Amino acid sequence: MDDMLKDFVVEAMDLAVNVEEHLLRLERDPDNKETLNAVFRSFHTIKGGAGFMNLTAMVAACHLTENLFDALRNGAAPVTPLAIEAALQASGFVADQLTDLNNGAAPEQLASMPDSLERILVDAIEGKENVPAKAAPAPVAAPAPVAAAVVTAPGPDGLDWEAMYMAVVPAGTYTPAVSKRDEAVAAARAAAVEAAPLSAAAAAAKQAWDGTERREEKVQEFRAASAPAKEDSIRVDAVKLDALLEVAGESVQAANQAAVLLERLSQFKFDGPAASLMATLTETLERASRYSAELQRATLATRMQPVGRLFQKFPRLVRELAKDLGKDVELTIEGAETEVDRVVVDSLYDPLVHMLRNALDHGVESPEQRVATGKPAKAYISLKAWQEANSVMIVLQDDGKGMDPAALRKKAFEKGLINENGAPSDEEAYQLVFLPGFSTKEQATSVSGRGVGMDVVKTAVEKNRGAIHIESSLGHGTKFAIRLPIELSIVPTMLVSTSGAALALPMAVVQRVVELPDTFMNVGGAPVLKDQGRPLPVRSLAGALGYEACSEKVGIVVAAPQPYILAVAAVDGTADLVIKPMTAISVEGITGTARSAEGELVLVVGLSFLMDGCRGTVKLAA
Repeated sequence: MDDMLKDFVVEAMDLAVNVEEHLLRLERDPDNKETLNAVFRSFHTIKGGAGFMNLTAMVAACHLTENLFDALRNGAAPVTPLAIEAALQASGFVADQLTDLNNGAAPEQLASMPDSLERILVDAIEGKENVPAKAAPAPVAAPAPVAAAVVTAPGPDGLDWEAMYMAVVPAGTYTPAVSKRDEAVAAARAAAVEAAPLSAAAAAAKQAWDGTERREEKVQEFRAASAPAKEDSIRVDAVKLDALLEVAGESVQAANQAAVLLERLSQFKFDGPAASLMATLTETLERASRYSAELQRATLATRMQPVGRLFQKFPRLVRELAKDLGKDVELTIEGAETEVDRVVVDSLYDPLVHMLRNALDHGVESPEQRVATGKPAKAYISLKAWQEANSVMIVLQDDGKGMDPAALRKKAFEKGLINENGAPSDEEAYQLVFLPGFSTKEQATSVSGRGVGMDVVKTAVEKNRGAIHIESSLGHGTKFAIRLPIELSIVPTMLVSTSGAALALPMAVVQRVVELPDTFMNVGGAPVLKDQGRPLPVRSLAGALGYEACSEKVGIVVAAPQPYILAVAAVDGTADLVIKPMTAISVEGITGTARSAEGELVLVVGLSFLMDGCRGTVKLAA
C-alpha cells in the first residue's frame, strides 16, 4: 500500500467509526441537525478521498448516502428507521472495504457495491419507511458496468457541450435533470466509474484534458481539506514505540543502580582531586537520573491512548445484538477520555465484546419479563472508565436479573468443574463463570453457550497484569469491575521480603503499612486485626505463595474488594520496576520478574492474585 492510500485508509476508518456513533445518536434524536450535518460531511470527505484512490464502489456508496443525507437535511426525505438502517449498512460496507485495504487488498480486488445496498439507499431517499430483512452479504465481484441512465445529444453546432462539461468537472458534481430515482442511481454510477461510455466528442475532450496536472491539483486540495489538524503530528510504528519504551525503562534502571553505587562510594573518604571528582560525578549522575526519568515519562505519554477509541465500537454492537435477541437495551458510556497504555486498549476489545454479549444474552431480560417483574421495558448497560491512583478502572454494569450463586454452584457441579463443597461463598460462586467450559446455557447459540467467553476475559485481563471482580444482586443486575495498570512495562511497586525471597507488590493495591502484634484475635479460626476501627483478616504472603513459614511482623493493608492485611517479613522500600513477563514457567501468584536498583532479582506478585485475597482461581474438581 502506498503512503497516500495508507493515509487515506487511516483517516477514513476514523471517520467511518464516528459515522456509526452519529447514526446511533440520530436514531434517538432524529431532529438533530448538527448530527445530520456531521454524517453528511463524513461521507462527503470519504467520497472525495476514495475518488482520488479510484475506489469506485466506495465512491458509489458514499455518493448515494451523501444524497440521502442531503435530502434529510433539507427535509425532502424524513428520518425513518429505513434511513438509519440504510446509512448503517453503507457505513458498514465502507468500513469493510477500508479493512480489506488495511489488510493488504489492492483497490481492484475490492467488492462492488451490493445491489441490496443501492436499493435500500434509493428507497430511503424516496422516503419509504419499511425496513427490509437483512440480506446475505454480496459475493466479491468485478465493478458493475455503468448503466446508460443519461443520454446527451449534440447541440446545434454539432458539439456535445454537456458531455464535454461532464468529462472535465469533478465526478458527481453535475447530473442532467432526470427522474428522482434515476438521478440518484446515475449520479452514483457517474461518480463511481470515470471510464463511463461517452460520445466521441466527449472522449476527445477528455483525452485533451491534462489529467495528471488536474489529479495532482485535486490531491493537494483533498489533503488540505481533509487533514488540516494533522500538520503537527506524525504516525510512528508501534514496534518503534515499544523499543523506545524498553530503552527508557533500562535507562531508568541503570540510573537507579548508579545512584545506589554512588551512595555506597560516598561512605568512603576522598581527599584532594578525588573529592572533586566525586562531587562532579554526583552532580552528573543526578542530572542523568533526572533526564532518564523525563525520557521515561515522555515515552509513556506517546503510548497512552483514550479508552474511547475502544468504547466507540460498542454502541452499534449492542444495538444489533439487542435487535437480534428481541431486547430493548441502551448502552451508556462514561469516561471515554481516560487514558491507558495502547497495548491494554488493543487487547481489551475481545474481552469487552464477550462481556457485553454475556450481559445482553444472560443478564438482561426480555421486555416482557422486565415488565412482569416491575422493571421498565428498556434495559440499561453502562460502561465506565476512570483513573484511580496508578490503575485504570473499567466497569461494565447491567440492570438485569443478576446471578444466582446457588444455580452457579449447581451447574458447575453438574459439569464436573467443582466438587459438592466447592465455592462455598457467593464471591467464589461468581468466580465460577471464569472456569473453562462453564456455561449456564443448555444449548449453544450464535451468541453464547460454549463456555469459552468469560474464560477468555479473565485470561486477557490477567495477561495485562490486571484483575477482574464480580458483584451481583439477584433481580437487580451484575457489575464486572476490571482494574488494570495504567501502563505495562514500568510499574510502581513496594519491595518486600519474606522467607528469604525478594518480592514486589503493585502499588495500585497498597494502602498503607502497619505493624503486626505477636497475637491476633481469631474469627472462625482465622487471625483478624483491627485497622482504623474495622476488623480485617490477616494472611501470610509466605503461606499464600507456598514458601516456608517465617516471622512476619509487618502488615500491608491491601485495597481489594474484600480488604485484608498481608503479612510480610520486611518492607524494603518502593521502586519503579521494568517488569519482564514469565514465559518459560508459570508460578501461581507471580506475574513477572524485575531487577532492583541493587541488581537483585525480584519476583512480582500478580495484581489479580492480590485482589482475590491471595487465592488462586477456584480449584477444579479432582
